[in-house]
Amino acid sequence: MIQAIYREERMLKDLSAEERRNRRQLGVKPLVEAYFTWVRENISKVPEKSKTHEGFSYCLNQEKYLKVFLDDGEVPMDNNAAEQSIRGFCIGKKNWVMIDTIAGAKSSAIIYSIAETAKANNLRPYEYFEYLLTEIPSHMEDTDRSFCEYLLPWSPNLPEYCRKPEKNSNK
Repeated sequence: MIQAIYREERMLKDLSAEERRNRRQLGVKPLVEAYFTWVRENISKVPEKSKTHEGFSYCLNQEKYLKVFLDDGEVPMDNNAAEQSIRGFCIGKKNWVMIDTIAGAKSSAIIYSIAETAKANNLRPYEYFEYLLTEIPSHMEDTDRSFCEYLLPWSPNLPEYCRKPEKNSNK
């Protein structure tokens, strides 16, 4: 049932938010409702101490929140993109025992925010950091900070080597 929901949702990925919401109402919502009906009918058939019962209970307790995406085309169906973006951070956290101060944690958060924003804007994080670290020192004496606008990850003024090459679908 869940595969059917994902299959239907995959077909909507290139639509506008409004069209996605409308299509979700027609195609995805009935599948989601059927899933929750099935869970309610079957939860009593599995042992209470089982992982399946735990999963069913979670679904029913979070039903309102799990359905939010149906009414808003901007909301993704799941949080897989967010989880993927922090995976490297989570894997590396055991290596960062030296970040044991508030200042260290804040610095780490800033660096990760910049890196993830760079990725979200199709930049190469290493090259982008290298550019920032060479460009910012040349402005240390400036009293006007407007140059920062040109350094933002979405700035069209960034050098081309900071950008990921565009994927050509014809290749």
